[in-house]
Amino acid sequence: MSSLVGKTALVTGAKGGLGSAIADELHAQGARVFGTSRDRGQAEKIAEKYGTSPVVMDVADVSSIRSSVKSLWESHGPIHLLCNNAGINAPQPALDVDEETWRRVIDTNVTGTFFVTQALARYWVADGIQGSVVNVGSQAGSVAIEDRVAYGSSKAAIAHMTRVLAFEWGRYGIRVNTVAPTFIRTELSAATLDRPGMEEKLTSRIPIGRLGIPADVAPSVAFLLSDQASLITGHTLAIDGGYTIH
Repeated sequence: MSSLVGKTALVTGAKGGLGSAIADELHAQGARVFGTSRDRGQAEKIAEKYGTSPVVMDVADVSSIRSSVKSLWESHGPIHLLCNNAGINAPQPALDVDEETWRRVIDTNVTGTFFVTQALARYWVADGIQGSVVNVGSQAGSVAIEDRVAYGSSKAAIAHMTRVLAFEWGRYGIRVNTVAPTFIRTELSAATLDRPGMEEKLTSRIPIGRLGIPADVAPSVAFLLSDQASLITGHTLAIDGGYTIH
């Protein structure tokens, strides 16, 4: 029996691509899954898929985070597992990055990840629940990738945030980890990856010789969230085909 049976999970940004694959995997392993979206219609579709209730949340808005988590907890009981998947990328040469783009990336990827985690952790500590968190980082948080200064900085921040939260909250039995994928082929990334020569350029940097797909990442998220990983915390797991080893 999966160690996720009987657990309730919250997955941010569960609309499609990687978030949907992660939510699907957690659901397949027996968790009750709530997925978030900023859009009410999309949130309702996610809820229908997993037989739960819609969670409308804008992770770039701390008040939205707090009200959504409060409503979810009070209406549906304890949330045991959290995957912070919601995030954005805005590729630009560093000389062209504007203040609005920088703030949008940091507010979504860093501020959102922290305050969703904090909101749940406050309930976990108060109620004595040993919660588990997996953040979706990126290889861009540990190696330099052109045109991704805002995104890479945000993912580096998530990796260090993971270590600090794991250190502070270990005394409560709360675990915090991160997965750091390579380029993952989804509907959203297709516009970039399908540019002439782009896939060949990227795969030349990956010893395994291929880009990732969501199914490469989702099982690792489920493992790190599960009791099978009960001694793993503060760790960033590279799922990158070897991109970051050189």
